Amino acid sequence: MRYFVIFDYDGGQYCGWQRQPNGVTIQSVMEEAFSTILRDEIALTGAGRTDAGVHARNMVAHFDFDGNFDCGQLTRRLNSLLPKDIAIKEIKHVTEGAHARFDAKKRKYEYHILRKKNPFYRDYSCAIYYPLDVKIMNEGAKRLLGRKDFHSFSKVHTDVNNYYCDIYEAFWKEIDDQMIFTIEANRFLRGMVRAIVGTLVDLGAGRIKLDDLDRIIESHDRCCAGQSMDAKGLFFVGAKY
Repeated sequence: MRYFVIFDYDGGQYCGWQRQPNGVTIQSVMEEAFSTILRDEIALTGAGRTDAGVHARNMVAHFDFDGNFDCGQLTRRLNSLLPKDIAIKEIKHVTEGAHARFDAKKRKYEYHILRKKNPFYRDYSCAIYYPLDVKIMNEGAKRLLGRKDFHSFSKVHTDVNNYYCDIYEAFWKEIDDQMIFTIEANRFLRGMVRAIVGTLVDLGAGRIKLDDLDRIIESHDRCCAGQSMDAKGLFFVGAKY
């Protein structure tokens, strides 16, 4: 039988979601916990593959298991075994063909920028204290909408067939001492959100103009876009099926 797992994690101490031979990852830690409790080799398939240091709220993964268990009891047992920076929210039975990655129609991320020194946000935001024009950053975000080739915002040498993504929403909002960028799309390339944010920060700081943003997108050249922002400000915040 197939099950979906909904969970949160603080990615600060991990080498990303995906299992690696030479680093501790969210996937490897969770699979070990599941396998220990269910006494079977459990493999998890996630809705996304977050990079090192990136966080997640409402991440989804699926696994297969033919035995019997109570979903609520398994959730409690896993949370008692997992480290405190990973928390299972829900486990539920789904149809056999359901796929956490391939069935996701939309994925959403947030990027948090800290505008004033604040000890409570320091580990989950990128600090930028110089002036930023939020209005023009939102004008730039609007130019990302629709189906476009986002090669300019992808890490190089990635194993993808194409660089097209459909972006459904992209906008900035100010909350207290933070600026939060929200972006939702059908798929994301490796490093895409952090590169987009770095480019929009350049726009807000006056280092580039709106027309430059259009040229960056059309260039299909990662060297033309802004710097990749610090991973600690990035959150996967959900998938829609």
